[in-house]
Amino acid sequence: MKKEYSHYISETARELQPSGIRKFFDLAASMKDVISLGVGEPDFVTPWNIREAAILSLEQGYTAYTANPGLLELRQEISNYLRTRFAVNYDPTNQIIVTVGASQAIDLAFRAILNQGDEVLIVEPAFVSYGPLVAIAGGTPVTISTSPANGFKLTAEQLEGAITEKTKAILFCSPNNPTGSTLNKEELKEIAAIVEKHDLIVISDEIYAELTYEETYTSFAAIEGMYERTILINGFSKGFAMTGWRLGMLAAPKEFIEVMLKIFQYTTMCAPTMLQYGALEALKNTFHEVEAMKRSYRMRRNYVVHTLNKIGLDCHTPGGAFYVFPSIMATGLSSEQFAEELLMKEKVAVVPGNVFGESGEGYIRCSYAASMPQLQEAMKRIQKFLESKGIYGEKLVEEIKINQ
Repeated sequence: MKKEYSHYISETARELQPSGIRKFFDLAASMKDVISLGVGEPDFVTPWNIREAAILSLEQGYTAYTANPGLLELRQEISNYLRTRFAVNYDPTNQIIVTVGASQAIDLAFRAILNQGDEVLIVEPAFVSYGPLVAIAGGTPVTISTSPANGFKLTAEQLEGAITEKTKAILFCSPNNPTGSTLNKEELKEIAAIVEKHDLIVISDEIYAELTYEETYTSFAAIEGMYERTILINGFSKGFAMTGWRLGMLAAPKEFIEVMLKIFQYTTMCAPTMLQYGALEALKNTFHEVEAMKRSYRMRRNYVVHTLNKIGLDCHTPGGAFYVFPSIMATGLSSEQFAEELLMKEKVAVVPGNVFGESGEGYIRCSYAASMPQLQEAMKRIQKFLESKGIYGEKLVEEIKINQ
């Protein structure tokens, strides 16, 4: 007789939906000759000096726990990094935690600040984990939809209109996943005025801060009056090509950190020791490679945006990250239909925009963190698919010249 388990499972956990990104990634992984533009992961291997530092730490026997918030030397280096790159000052002794990925840092932030029923505003299209993490912490996610009319950017007017008496915090990601939209300093100032007016907490996901292309990046914590009410999230995954290392950084006023550290002590203890030594090396000696990767991404972005528009998909130029978010409305297909048919017929994996929220319907996310030969072949296959739907753009030539 099969045992019935449903009554053991919490209501919140039961209602969580599986990741839409993972669904398409798993399907693509089971097929041959698929070009994947789906997963948000650099195609670069972690630079050797970082890997070597982690290996050396093992050889030297550094295998014990570190302090709960991380190696003090690493926290000092993170403090220096945040100060020199983004003009924000955090005390390494009581304002920084080294986490197991940026996602854990966001989870800690929500657990620390939310009471049952508190509302958190989430700017959509948004990374798939934000809403579920709010719910797990007992809060209520409330979405603010953005549109291509202003480059998928949050406006102060939109924020003002979404606030209720239950609103406690807002989470946004700039540069954004999945759209690549990036808020500049003046836009952040306008948002900050509303945040201060309504006494909100801000969780600022800055994981793509190193990958901005036209403008100097501005951290939300650097905006006047926002340092005291911002929980800053960052990490090593994207800029340093360290996704599998799962190392993040969390910086905030010590009153927030004290609470988050208590949760972290009971749930995790500390981030893996050898990986922290790798992260230390990343911050000390790897920015020349970060800049080289950034130049490569910018080149690929220019090529993909230009080509998608050329073959018939409207696509705005993102200011950061390594994603484009083209409209597929001209095909008459839903985002999910488009992604499934493209995968099955042309073996190109993209992510349907609806997994990033209702405002993502009618779009797909394509990662350009793939090699140029793969991107070129993917564009040809996408064009072939579009032509099967009656959409004819300009023909792509065999030898594609890339706009630097």
